[in-house]
Amino acid sequence: MIADLKPYPEYRESGLPWLGKIPSHWETRRLRHACDMRVSNVDKHKKLGETLVRLCNYVDVYKNDRITESVQFMLASASEDERIRFRLHKGDVLITKDSEEWNDIGVPSLVEYEAPDLVCGYHLAICRSRPGLSGQFLYRSLESHYIAAQFHIEANGVTRYGLSHGAIRGVCIPLPPPSEQAAIVRFLDWSNGRLEKAIKAKRKIIALLSEQKQAIIHRAVTRGLDPTVRLKDSGIPWLGEIPEHWEVVRNLALFAVRIEEGISGLPILQVSLHSGVTIEGLDQFGRPKRLIADHTKYKLVRKGDLAYNTMRMWQGAIGVSPVDGLVSPAYVVITPRPNANSQYYEYLFRTTIYKQQINRYSTGIVSDRNRLYWESFKQMPNISMPLVEQGEICHFIQDQTNSLSVAISRLEREIDLLREYRTRLVADVVTGKLDVREAAEGLPDEALVDEATEAEEVDDEVDPEAEDDS
Repeated sequence: MIADLKPYPEYRESGLPWLGKIPSHWETRRLRHACDMRVSNVDKHKKLGETLVRLCNYVDVYKNDRITESVQFMLASASEDERIRFRLHKGDVLITKDSEEWNDIGVPSLVEYEAPDLVCGYHLAICRSRPGLSGQFLYRSLESHYIAAQFHIEANGVTRYGLSHGAIRGVCIPLPPPSEQAAIVRFLDWSNGRLEKAIKAKRKIIALLSEQKQAIIHRAVTRGLDPTVRLKDSGIPWLGEIPEHWEVVRNLALFAVRIEEGISGLPILQVSLHSGVTIEGLDQFGRPKRLIADHTKYKLVRKGDLAYNTMRMWQGAIGVSPVDGLVSPAYVVITPRPNANSQYYEYLFRTTIYKQQINRYSTGIVSDRNRLYWESFKQMPNISMPLVEQGEICHFIQDQTNSLSVAISRLEREIDLLREYRTRLVADVVTGKLDVREAAEGLPDEALVDEATEAEEVDDEVDPEAEDDS
């Protein structure tokens, strides 16, 4: 069905260079003329004399494309005026308006649930559609990378980016007739549901392969390669027994922190949950990501150093740098002492048992925003063994997991292609490049599939996000 979609029969110039031609019967309209907008100032704190409310905050929007009853909202307090002004209603569209990363600006989420005590939190803007524009279509429009690019262009800042009221209100969207908006929403809900089912099936296979891979790594890094070696109690409950000749030390005995200014000319690096430290890639539009012009604002990382994201270390956001380079100032860079093999410890830090301990040593008001700073990391217990043995364990792991890694990478690439296809499809449909009216009419009600929530996902690329502890 998707392959059979065709363009509209007639087009006209939209008057917007980035949009080009639109169907002849469509309009374009700026958000100031299409919806009412409010920017919330309700924070996470509880104040005496104010009423308790459930607060929909930045993280809720960033991690959920739909705001539903299943979201675990935090409790805060709000004045009577704030409860009235910033109460959320079904059909509202929320967008992120502040972030440390410019391409995290303008992330939309559709409110599909309302309650008397559900209030919008700060760092967010509420867009409430006026007659002639449905909230569902507005959400789909803002999801399109053509339209989201307007937010990215308007975002101001150096180390932190934000959108002004005028910038948000000035964003322009294509506007088909209401009946056609409904057809577009119906079609995209159906097509995205089908694509998400395919993605979920591949994720299940990845999870099984990853579990097998992690079992190999866990056994090797916590017990070594000799099954006959004598064991002793490590004295660490979560670690249990370790080979008799191994020692328990603090991370400070294995690593030193590197705090050096960046050097111009070195590549910008990022930390991936799956790939470790890699060279900064392109954004979703295929362009180099916006970088800080002054490279001294970055941190220097040397080849063989480990770099981790303070906010995502508990999920395994750490890796060995393959080259000398520059990383975000929000990262921690640690350099191995002579008794430590960086690759061995990257494997160890990514094990489930160690990530659990990292979470315990991290600090934050909300668990999924916990940060691990150097002062806490250096005090964490760890294990140490001869450097030669560390190298042997690394070679064993690479040999035993190579085929699994290849299979996982292939599946992840297939998921990336499906996501790219979905992104392009949404953009082409909401901007009128493809006509879905006939296709939407042919969809039986029972064929409509709700989009699976991606609330449990975290973007693979984990550059530091907004400094919002709420």
